[in-house]
Amino acid sequence: MQTIDDLNVAGRRVLVRTDFNVPLETLADGTRHITDDGRIRAALPTITALRDRGARVILVAHLGRPKDGPSVELSLAPISRRLGELLGSTVVLASDVSGEGAARAVGAMHDGDVVLLENVRFDARETSKDAAVRGALAVELAALADIFVSDGFGVVHREQASVTDVARLLPHAAGKLVLSEAQVFSKVLSDPDRPYVVILGGSKVSDKLGVITNLLTKVDRLLVGGGMCFTFLAAMGYNVGSSLLEVDQIETVKNLIAQAAARNVELVLPVDVVVATAFSADAEHKIVAADQIEDGWMGLDIGPNSQLLFASRITDAKTVVWNGPMGVFEMTPYAQGTRAVATAITEVNGLTVVGGGDSAAAVRLLGIDEHGFTHISTGGGASLELLEGRVLPGLAVLED
Repeated sequence: MQTIDDLNVAGRRVLVRTDFNVPLETLADGTRHITDDGRIRAALPTITALRDRGARVILVAHLGRPKDGPSVELSLAPISRRLGELLGSTVVLASDVSGEGAARAVGAMHDGDVVLLENVRFDARETSKDAAVRGALAVELAALADIFVSDGFGVVHREQASVTDVARLLPHAAGKLVLSEAQVFSKVLSDPDRPYVVILGGSKVSDKLGVITNLLTKVDRLLVGGGMCFTFLAAMGYNVGSSLLEVDQIETVKNLIAQAAARNVELVLPVDVVVATAFSADAEHKIVAADQIEDGWMGLDIGPNSQLLFASRITDAKTVVWNGPMGVFEMTPYAQGTRAVATAITEVNGLTVVGGGDSAAAVRLLGIDEHGFTHISTGGGASLELLEGRVLPGLAVLED
């Protein structure tokens, strides 16, 4: 695929699909405040490179899932303000997605200027299942620009007007973020240095069946924590009390355990867990062996012995992929498992990849130095689908 270095962008209008779907909170005065600007900062290298070469940068992004068209709550106004602060210059927010407001904002641009179009999902055509409907919006977006750059890795697993359809209408290239994401995941999927360790967490086994199935053919060790570990423990015949459990996946997990054994993949499960009487930071909690969870108690984190075990199976790795927290890291009593695993990964002498989503959020919330990881993905869903071995439409279209 082409990169922005392959394009002549001076004086040209470059439409850049970014991923600014950041978490927001409403303050007491009613203003919306960004609580994690990681995805905005991740877009800076591409935006800055284009501006430095004289491009007129038009940004397309979404926020949330608008149901009834435009709304103040999901406007990109907070993003335009924060991006302007990071760039040290004004970022004009167009008043609409592809209409008169967008045309006016783009028409007033000079070389090096940045315009952010309003939330592209305010236009229902963006996510339509009908290619012709999406295509109509893509035509309007393409009319605003001369070149398309894909730099929103968090959306490249979707067929959407601003992701795939517009790429078919304009000369196109991958931005720096999308290129780096694609290169990293290509490495861990096709040519990993060994030992190759994957750590999976999060709530549900069903969300990651495809990932586990695909990676069992590639990895040396698979470490499983988080809520999904309790379905594994149940598959081994353990009582899991009130812990999160997918009963309908127990037989599937038994098959996965058998596949791991047949392929000589070391499957590492918690040996102890932090259990509580309720899903609350204030609930009574204690540490028990993984095979000693009593009825009425729920597991909310891996225990201290599990933390030591997991760290020991990470230390000598040359490639590590981590996707999903080890516990309910947002609550202090249940954050230590995630912290221990993240810290162990930062001490690895090799390629270390954090698979976006809750894992990336945990790194920031727990105050772990992001520079301790080789790569923190900006796309949870996209990274999962790559790990499943799927072809992502937003990447495939760039290869045309």
